[in-house]
Amino acid sequence: MELELLGRKLGMTQIFAENGDRVPVTVVEAGPCVVVQKKTTEKDGYSAVQLGFEEGKEKHTTKPLLGHFRKWKVSPRRFLFEVWLSPEEVEGLEVGQEIRCGETFEPGKKVDVRGVSKGRGFTGVVKRWGFKTATSSHGTHEAFRHGGAQSAGTYPGHIFRGKKMAGQYGNERVTVLGLRVEKVDAERNLLFIRGGIPGHRNGLVHVRPSGRA
Repeated sequence: MELELLGRKLGMTQIFAENGDRVPVTVVEAGPCVVVQKKTTEKDGYSAVQLGFEEGKEKHTTKPLLGHFRKWKVSPRRFLFEVWLSPEEVEGLEVGQEIRCGETFEPGKKVDVRGVSKGRGFTGVVKRWGFKTATSSHGTHEAFRHGGAQSAGTYPGHIFRGKKMAGQYGNERVTVLGLRVEKVDAERNLLFIRGGIPGHRNGLVHVRPSGRA
């Protein structure tokens, strides 16, 4: 069954393919995730499963969530998320069932990875948008990394929303599509995904099977 799993980005390394090529990969600890609750079209209006990731402590869990976990007889989890599935797929899962990355992903398959990019604070247009810097000679003064003129003096006489300017850079949700799984370590729940993915080390990422061939 193809399920989206929550995991942690451990960092980047390299592996060697059978033909000797060196492949840069990101290591993701994907799961194990536990089925906490099943949602059906008849009762909830849609079919999905609620999954939990990482063991949590009761003293760090709010009382409403503790009641939720006790109702479904599942130990507390630090993170909860939902995955929409067909009614038939929901029927095939049981509350308390543990889902590991080796059951969901295999080498050669494509995945989409979603995470929160690194926050870089307030940055200028050169770093944020890749603007070209001004020439460093011939009268340029104190404006080497400025954005230049922002709008016309006559019509429209104002700056349109969405114009590329200085501001907050990073710390936003980013999805990278169609990455290849190079290796799966089922015993340690590790995925070796070709290339880079958004986020910092130990950041949470969602990994799902890709719709791209």
